[in-house]
Amino acid sequence: MTTPIILASQSPRRRQLLEWAEIPFEIMVRETDEHFPPGLSPEEVAVYIARNKALAVQTEAGPGKIIVAADTIVVLGDSIIGKPVHREDAVSILLALSGEKHRVITGVVIRKGEEERAFADITEVEFHSLGVQEIEFYVDKYKPYDKAGAYAIQEWIGVVGIKSINGDFYNVMGLPVSRVVRILGELQAH
Repeated sequence: MTTPIILASQSPRRRQLLEWAEIPFEIMVRETDEHFPPGLSPEEVAVYIARNKALAVQTEAGPGKIIVAADTIVVLGDSIIGKPVHREDAVSILLALSGEKHRVITGVVIRKGEEERAFADITEVEFHSLGVQEIEFYVDKYKPYDKAGAYAIQEWIGVVGIKSINGDFYNVMGLPVSRVVRILGELQAH
């Protein structure tokens, strides 16, 4: 018998990735504060927020279930880039990423009772130099306001704008799914 899995995320991309991996799950989400204490590394920030998401649903989910939670952040230099608040912010973020390398970090927390597996997966992404017209076309058509770094790699801007990627492609979509599947297998085994 397999342990029921709860995905503590509203992200349609995370849902899609687990479906592609043929992992049966249900979704349970509670509002969580995405602020974090000062002094954490970007990897620690992503895991901290993911842990809060997992803990927010664990009590309600009940015992005996596995909770999967994740948070994805984009880091350019030493700056964490969040989700854009409006069109001008999205354009500004993408102009900053244009022609540059940045890191996409997904913190993942998987809990079964008191047992926890937590990690951060890092993928390095480099954009070609993008013109303002290209960026404005993308922002106006795809409205990436719910995405860290103001883009989704699986959309137009990823197809035409990304020069190179070093690491897990699916991590940039929001979940390093192959690593998650392996951990779920280990937790299901006991």
